[in-house]
Amino acid sequence: MKLTILGTGNASVTEYYNTCFALSDERRHFLVDAGGGNQILGNLKKAGVPMEEIHDIFITHEHIDHLFGLIWLIRMIGQKMNQGKYEGDVRIYCHCGLIPTITTIAELTIQKKVTKHIGKRIQLIPLESGEVKKIIDCEVTFFDIGSTKAKQFGFTLTTPEGKKLSCCGDEPYNVCEEPYVKGSDWLMHEAFCLYREAEKFQPYEKHHSTVKEASQLAEELNIPNLILYHTEDSHFGSRKELYTKEGQQYYHGNLYVPDDMETFRI
Repeated sequence: MKLTILGTGNASVTEYYNTCFALSDERRHFLVDAGGGNQILGNLKKAGVPMEEIHDIFITHEHIDHLFGLIWLIRMIGQKMNQGKYEGDVRIYCHCGLIPTITTIAELTIQKKVTKHIGKRIQLIPLESGEVKKIIDCEVTFFDIGSTKAKQFGFTLTTPEGKKLSCCGDEPYNVCEEPYVKGSDWLMHEAFCLYREAEKFQPYEKHHSTVKEASQLAEELNIPNLILYHTEDSHFGSRKELYTKEGQQYYHGNLYVPDDMETFRI
């Protein structure tokens, strides 16, 4: 299983793209979030992930830095359907409250010749917490992360080889996630900023954590591999070094602070 990090930044970044990524098995791809704009199209192209091969998309929540890139994908995939260049359907998974939002934005901003596919070949699939789906031959369990800002789901994915990856969305781990995250081989967790810069960036007021807290969590949960994302971008060019140095003080597994377009083998 290949993991491609398409974006690593939080909502206000200008040096990185907003956080989103793709899990791929050969020519099958599972896209998680889409960032905040049409840069998703360019990043997918750079990553060698053709839109024609994306048939499963998961949107964690309603915030624009995760959702608006999806509107561009709906437009482009719908156009390809009209041109006979897209085979099959695209399935967009999200919690049930997000479906009217996606539908409304799409219908207000995209031509009817494309939006006519919504509910047909462009399927909006509502999720309940704890629901399991089979996606690219992996068992994917979606769960409510208990957000106090906006309803948000995360997920765990188990590969056919038995490797388990968990994504906690873009908020700090909540104890309600333990039944799903426990025993993960990989944890993807937000880290808004360095702990020493918490006063500057005020992550706690935004319901985010620092590198220190995310690293301490992975240590407590005995997670072998930790990926940190959804960061600020004032340390563009040196973020990897600085975040890794802080994180390794609290976490003794394999710590990764990826740049946009970096890839991993799960």
